[in-house]
Amino acid sequence: MAGNDLGSLLGSLLGGSGNGQGGSSGGNILGALLGALAGGQSGGQAGGAGNPLGGLMDMLTKSGLADQAQSWIGTGQNEPVSGGQIAEALPNETLDKVAQQAGVTPQQAADQIAQSLPQAVDKLTPSGQLPQGGSLEDIIRQQQV
Repeated sequence: MAGNDLGSLLGSLLGGSGNGQGGSSGGNILGALLGALAGGQSGGQAGGAGNPLGGLMDMLTKSGLADQAQSWIGTGQNEPVSGGQIAEALPNETLDKVAQQAGVTPQQAADQIAQSLPQAVDKLTPSGQLPQGGSLEDIIRQQQV
């Protein structure tokens, strides 16, 4: 499944910080999330021209997390987000699907996403802007070079 490949890429992107276990599991949960947003949303709710990262940022912004999301994209300090805030921002069916794929409860999935997402978005946006065009896998590979 594409989510697993995406999770592996995200895990290797996050794994460079010395906490390999956390980077790997964080990558898997984020891979499951972005895979669910890319393929599981009807009507393009996740938006973003084939790039679920842009759709996810839109979703967080509309849920009142604009300052946090922008801090991850920008070049300054990353603001933290809680699992509860993530759970509120994501559609229940998306969080349930991610939790099922990861083998955890929806609250555990939200907590893991809250831990991993700021670092992942920060690493995927080194120029302080969301990448345009290309698949998310291509964007991740470009950041690893």
